[in-house]
Amino acid sequence: MNAIVAEFIGTGILILLGSGVVANVILPGTKGNGGGLIAITTAWALAVFCGVVVAGPYSGAHLNPAVTIGLATVGKFDWAIAPGYIIAQLGGAMLGSGLAWLMYRHHFDLTDDPGLKRAPFCTDPTVRNFSTSVLSEVIGTFVLIFVILYIAGAKLEDTAGTPIGLGSVGALPVAFLVWVIGLALGGTTGYAINPARDLGPRIMHQLLPIKGKGSSDWDYSWVPILGPILGALLAAGLYLVVGA
Repeated sequence: MNAIVAEFIGTGILILLGSGVVANVILPGTKGNGGGLIAITTAWALAVFCGVVVAGPYSGAHLNPAVTIGLATVGKFDWAIAPGYIIAQLGGAMLGSGLAWLMYRHHFDLTDDPGLKRAPFCTDPTVRNFSTSVLSEVIGTFVLIFVILYIAGAKLEDTAGTPIGLGSVGALPVAFLVWVIGLALGGTTGYAINPARDLGPRIMHQLLPIKGKGSSDWDYSWVPILGPILGALLAAGLYLVVGA
């Protein structure tokens, strides 16, 4: 598996599970209906873990244009291959959200609320204020990228000094990071903190034959794109100033 394919598949898994948990919690008649914020943030964190486990060995598991931009800004990633990563992330996000809809399509038909039909696809602010929403996405993504830049590779050794590989356990720090961002900072916008995570599913919401789906809210769509990019650039800038 090459890096581009890994980003596509890893992001697809991330969004399939992330969109899936939102659908499971909010749509009528599901086994998880009413599960609440803890269920959603926990599943999103574990979705990140799953995506990183699959893509990590091949691409570094960015799964997020903001991560790609942040790493490239500090010189940890080649700008020349960044567009390929971002396109793969967007495509994977579209596939993942489409599969989540396919699985829950009958439950989408059980509600007439277009907001509930849109929620598994893309984010929506609790208070409709663009400047506040941008700030929320900037802060959330700043924390994500700044901490990622300081996550060090873990290593264990046996009594003879032989390195012991941690394998998939190395994906846990990012999962915990996304979990705490969701719990602490996700109450305003739904913490997109990932342009592909919002834009790809929003496109699918526009395209899919969802009965009574209403608007895809394109007026808001620029917020979860611009905010995470600004947050990533600010995190990268501070990292360059204070040093590794």
